[in-house]
Amino acid sequence: MNEQHFQFSDVTLLVTHYNRSQSLERLLHAFRKLHCTFGDIVVSDDASSAEHLAKLNHLQRELPFRLITTARNGGLGNNLNKGQDAVTTPYTLYVQEDFEPTGAFPEHFSDGLRFMKERGELDVVRLYAYLRYPYLKPYRNGYSEMWYRYWLPNYMKVFMYSDHPHLRRSNFTQKFGRYPEGLKGDVTEYRMSLSFIQKKGKGLFYEDFQSLFHHNNTDDEPSTMKRNNWKQQSRNVFVKFARDSYRQVKYNFDVSFFRQDR
Repeated sequence: MNEQHFQFSDVTLLVTHYNRSQSLERLLHAFRKLHCTFGDIVVSDDASSAEHLAKLNHLQRELPFRLITTARNGGLGNNLNKGQDAVTTPYTLYVQEDFEPTGAFPEHFSDGLRFMKERGELDVVRLYAYLRYPYLKPYRNGYSEMWYRYWLPNYMKVFMYSDHPHLRRSNFTQKFGRYPEGLKGDVTEYRMSLSFIQKKGKGLFYEDFQSLFHHNNTDDEPSTMKRNNWKQQSRNVFVKFARDSYRQVKYNFDVSFFRQDR
């Protein structure tokens, strides 16, 4: 039986990496097994140890990619900026090194890329999330449009942008600003989310949001990115009401008054 090949020649696969060369190898091999090829692959490394850099240099001989390095660790924002600066194709598929595409990825990613090409106003197509975005309007082929209004009650509305795997136009930082540097990863992500809303970003969200990628954290290479876990917080009704009310007010204030360049 002939195996289907998926060639995304106008997409660069951008992977941010830090001391997780085994995870990166799994990710790149997974795309190869799915017969997915890209116009370019850029691995942006954040001053990994000599051991991991040696592994990356060896891996390049088997799975060609461009390795963008730095002399000192600059954090997630710097790693994203220098990686995106190296992209020359019109579209960027951003994936952190600890994810792995599933067999469902090629077909549904093809749909997302086609929708982005058809609709020039789309800035991002989200392919993975911990939680469903709260305000969605059904679109096509399992995708829905995200929408935001300041008066909507669910404070998770502010996370229209996420650092989880997504497709975006490669001029993303020209429209929404460069990633703030020198901050914790979750703060960097939050500030880009604010900029995305302030500058009226538009995007699609894949409804079966954990079917296109697996998130792999092994004991040998645990995640270096710490995020808030919304599911493990107090469920006391009064505590939850107070917390949610505070976040609703805070996030609306941040969207209204915070500028990324402050």
